Amino acid sequence: MKREIIIFILAALTLAACGNKQETKNNENMKQELNLTQEWDKVFPLSEKVHHRKVTFETQYGLTLAADLYTPKDANGKLPAIAVSGPFGAVKEQSSGLYAMKMAERGFVALAFDPSYTGESSGEPRRTASPDINTEDFMAAVDFLSQLENVDPERIGIIGICGWGGIALNAAAADPRIKATVASTMYDMTRISGNGYYDSDNNEEARHAAREAMGKQRLADPMAMAGGVLDTVPPQAPRFVHDYHAYYKTPRGYHVRSGNSNDGWRVIGTQAYSNSRFLYYINEIRSAVMVMHGAEAHSRYFGEAAYHYMVDGKAEGYNFIGKPNPNPDNKQLLIIPGATHCDLYDGGEGNYIPWDTLAEFFNKNLK
Repeated sequence: MKREIIIFILAALTLAACGNKQETKNNENMKQELNLTQEWDKVFPLSEKVHHRKVTFETQYGLTLAADLYTPKDANGKLPAIAVSGPFGAVKEQSSGLYAMKMAERGFVALAFDPSYTGESSGEPRRTASPDINTEDFMAAVDFLSQLENVDPERIGIIGICGWGGIALNAAAADPRIKATVASTMYDMTRISGNGYYDSDNNEEARHAAREAMGKQRLADPMAMAGGVLDTVPPQAPRFVHDYHAYYKTPRGYHVRSGNSNDGWRVIGTQAYSNSRFLYYINEIRSAVMVMHGAEAHSRYFGEAAYHYMVDGKAEGYNFIGKPNPNPDNKQLLIIPGATHCDLYDGGEGNYIPWDTLAEFFNKNLK
């Protein structure tokens, strides 16, 4: 009897070892070789105060993300770190890379990454989005930074720009490892996908019509692109349309891999966002948050509503009501006079981005 038990145990251990080997092999298979551009191809010059290198990391969805890692020169010891992404439809060679580099100039290890399905990152079909996958992108960036030798894993923050501002808040609600968050000139992608601009389509009839159109599009041509920023903007177009053109379609911000600068996003690429509301639990974020918006931004209502819901548990545009935040004192709404939405992409003509204020916020809360 004892001999049979021993044989059974040995067999079980052998199977477990084989399983572990297979799991390790599968994990290795998750890693994908990316063809990364090595030359400097950003829309901004490289600062003499930082080191730069291209890196990759994996998400829990089996996707490999491409990123630029910026580190301050002559820095020693374990440093605080920041992961940056956005705007929605942009690439790391544009706004997010600038934010990362500016933070590295101020003493942080900073990572600007291309989200899944965009830029140099993996994922097919291209220009596809998901609330779950995009939130995971930020959390995977935190995984990567936490394992760097020169990073203190207890001092990691994130910055989300435009549509990635809302995603950053969602990630902060999901992952307590994120100790400080900045949402800059944010969109709530679930709110605008489901309700339209200024909630003009916030009714069942409009949403039903949009869902029918998406269903037809999936059968007619699921790979069709919606188009990026207009090549020519009519004079009567809203100011923010002109502002988008001034950034994405001119040397100021144009990049060949940017969907916004070129053929845009898949028509059905954000379908998952339209039937979701992913800021439901931001009123439970205990860590520090700064919501930064331009006073003249068409998107200002997104940031203000998110801030008030995060602090008070209720806000205009939110159908749900939660409890007030247990840690309201480390939440901040920063409205920048004169700045439009795109001014917070790169500072605009007025140099509106308060880089030192951002550094102070992270230094205070990543300690």
